[in-house]
Amino acid sequence: MAPWWYTAGSALVLSLQAAAWDYSTYSSIDFQPPKLEVNKTGTTDPGYIFIGPRGGVQAAGTAALIYDDAGDLVYEGPEEITANFMVQKLFGEDVITYWAGDMMHVGYGYGTVHILDNTYKEIYTVRLTGDFVTPDGSTKDSYCDLHESHITPRNTLICTAYNVTQHDLTSINGTSSDWMLDSQFYEIDVRTNHVINSWSALDHEADIPITSSHQGLGKDVGSTQDNPYDAYHMNAITVTNHGYLVSLRHMWSGYYLAQNGSVMWQVSGEDGADFKQVGKADFSWQHDMRVYNETDNGLVLNLFNNANTPTDEQSETTGLSLDIDLSKKTVTGLRELTDPNDPIHSVSQGSYQLLSEIDSHVFMDYGSISKVKEFDGDGNVVFSAQFGEDNDVASYRGYRCQWTATPFWKPSASVTNTTDGATVFMSWNGATEYDNWVVYAAASASSSNTTKIASAKRTGFETKIDLTNPPTSFVQVVARKGSDVLGTSEIVSF
Repeated sequence: MAPWWYTAGSALVLSLQAAAWDYSTYSSIDFQPPKLEVNKTGTTDPGYIFIGPRGGVQAAGTAALIYDDAGDLVYEGPEEITANFMVQKLFGEDVITYWAGDMMHVGYGYGTVHILDNTYKEIYTVRLTGDFVTPDGSTKDSYCDLHESHITPRNTLICTAYNVTQHDLTSINGTSSDWMLDSQFYEIDVRTNHVINSWSALDHEADIPITSSHQGLGKDVGSTQDNPYDAYHMNAITVTNHGYLVSLRHMWSGYYLAQNGSVMWQVSGEDGADFKQVGKADFSWQHDMRVYNETDNGLVLNLFNNANTPTDEQSETTGLSLDIDLSKKTVTGLRELTDPNDPIHSVSQGSYQLLSEIDSHVFMDYGSISKVKEFDGDGNVVFSAQFGEDNDVASYRGYRCQWTATPFWKPSASVTNTTDGATVFMSWNGATEYDNWVVYAAASASSSNTTKIASAKRTGFETKIDLTNPPTSFVQVVARKGSDVLGTSEIVSF
């Protein structure tokens, strides 16, 4: 049975259903994030888990989320559909970035890319405007698609975009006036939102013929503007030494582009295309294709090999590392990652993150299957986590990222009465540096004089302290690192 966000045409769609995940609740803040069920079996690389889950009409907890390795929440962003939530470098500083917007029923979206500093202040908002055609003819504030929001070494941002256009599809048994999606990408100046470069797959039909697509036209697909045919399905772009590497999922291929946009070569998961396949080098329906160790003679290509769609099952989903030798014209399988105790068939989405070229750890998000795993250099699973039922909850990509943040907002606190006093609940959404709490009694809601009455070590996202016979009915909590004060809450009463 196809997962809830798909139609028969491999499209993402939000449907009505019951709660999609088991969730946590807190007394100090009104959050309901998915519970992250963790199984840590070895030494992991440092960093937090970054995901953007969604499931049916589950609004609470649908957000950009950070967890630690114990499965405790660290940060929850605004309630909205998100993708590509991760840490990137911009102007030499760590920032967090994510796409947020509306997903369409045909597997793409319209939205903006948000860039936040280490206090969670939004310092840049990247929008794409222009003369785009949408399925329903509506105008959008921004046309950035969910599939890519990658900051380049030149401090620009690359985003995908999907434009609905009429095109001759008679070569695949359509009509001369059918509707289809043109997969495009744009390189945008972060500060100004000025487009620096753009590329359209449809402009290169001679090198990327529609007849090569593995996505069938399907009944009634392409016949109307609101049901366009998706021949390409662009989902990843990497800046290279000479231009760009573009992943087109429905072509089972990556295309190396020159700076002027011309296609220099193609690597295909089906037959190698411009390269002879050596060893395990086949892939299909892929995501998150990335370039590493590029030289004039070749490069390493990492990717998430879905090998499945709702209507086409090729094989088990894997993580692949391929060697592209430009001199010998070969593509050689270097590494294939899979969990023998947990075979997965992910029909959509997913990511492959090389954490370190030193220890070769890899972090994978399984997209339509709500799982993430970390593999060590020998291919052993050292960390697994799940945040919903298979095929009921998705996260477009997921990452392990090192992140340090002190929020610009204050810690949160609430108090409940007990038979012999009160219980104080404390949290500080997004804060990574504090390790203990101190509770102070205040004379009134506006008092500037407080008295220390309790303290405790930080425990997960929310810490609680029981108070016996507190001297007043007003308390204030302070988050500290050692004895250094990092944040102070408002005074709350009980």
